[in-house]
Amino acid sequence: MIILKYPSVKEALDVTPGGDGNMNRPSRVPLLVAGGGIGGLAAALAVARTGRPVHVLEKASEFGEIGAGLQLAPNALRVLDRLGVLGEVGRYAVYPRRMVLGDIMSGMEITALDLGEKFQARYGYPYLVMHRGDLLDILLAACRATGLVTLETSKEVRAVEDLGGSARVRCADGSVYDCDAVVGADGLWSVARRATIGNDEDPAPSPFVAYRGPVAVSQARRHPFFDDMIVWIGPGMHFVQYLIHYGELYNQVAVFRSSRYREDCGDWGTADELDARFSVTCPVVREAYRHLWRDRRWPVVDRPPAGNWTRNRITLLGDAAHPMYQYLAQGACQALEDAACLAGSLERHSDPGKAFLAYQEARIPRTALVQSTARRIGDVLHADGTSAALRNALLAPHPHDEYSYVDWLYASCASPSVALPWS
Repeated sequence: MIILKYPSVKEALDVTPGGDGNMNRPSRVPLLVAGGGIGGLAAALAVARTGRPVHVLEKASEFGEIGAGLQLAPNALRVLDRLGVLGEVGRYAVYPRRMVLGDIMSGMEITALDLGEKFQARYGYPYLVMHRGDLLDILLAACRATGLVTLETSKEVRAVEDLGGSARVRCADGSVYDCDAVVGADGLWSVARRATIGNDEDPAPSPFVAYRGPVAVSQARRHPFFDDMIVWIGPGMHFVQYLIHYGELYNQVAVFRSSRYREDCGDWGTADELDARFSVTCPVVREAYRHLWRDRRWPVVDRPPAGNWTRNRITLLGDAAHPMYQYLAQGACQALEDAACLAGSLERHSDPGKAFLAYQEARIPRTALVQSTARRIGDVLHADGTSAALRNALLAPHPHDEYSYVDWLYASCASPSVALPWS
């Protein structure tokens, strides 16, 4: 068991002038989580469930999620059940009938995976979709209810320093935290990553870009796949649709390969390209994409799997450790798996450094497999010409209740070899 001294409120707020007369005295924190997104809050909650105090710093002025839809597969729901929040999640979630691949040009179904009773019996949990903000609010409320999680907003982490047997976190407002251990859950551009991996390469760019935008169900066009989670696929593009937030919103995401992509230029993947690509799709997609937000675009990036993301008392979690393409809908799911594994490792090891090494040893093979498979799935979804015809011919006759090729992902947190129907 880890025995760590947690500061009193007085100690945490005690301020003394530093060399410049304005520096805060470092606050002593046993375990600090940098980043208050889904992964960071899940990690804080998981650790708090073991009876340990956690301190969470969030850069924004309030806890919130950018974006809308989120898919949660059985491997993620297994974690949420262990955290004691699955019942609350079910209040907000929508349970699609099927996971469907559709042809973006013809509007016809290519193949599907039944998500009904047989699926749930096999994995012990359903497949659900929900608003990202709803899940974050649930995790936030659960963290507060533990009485062990301290939550601070408007705390932009500027530096994480490895001190060997401890770590120091410095924020933009001048506040400093001396920590027995630090978990970097600070996303794609993680500051904590620099303290563990060093100045590794920037996220790997790609010519793909995403546009998002949920629409009220009353404004959404009904179609035969409306109650499914459908991905319309085509040459160099796809379009995702599913219900969220009690079934009141219809989540929509468009992804396409920009013909104007240049790594050294930001003038690509623009709204006029979005119009050019999706204006020639089937009627369902052609009408739906017009509801997407036009004031923000999301370049699709990832990083190659890392062989290490821990240094002494600092480790990483979620996108900070293993950002991945969204094509398997596993980004948040893998962060939730990270959280459960991290908490279990901290409970088994009295030394946080040893706990972090055991955590990454368990998680790196799994997350590396998901990262690399997501890249392969993107190639399959965006195939053109003969490759697309072969893909469709292989997938069309596949039984809708044959789950063996997703067992590796949904059945547990293990990492066997992948057996996909087109491999």
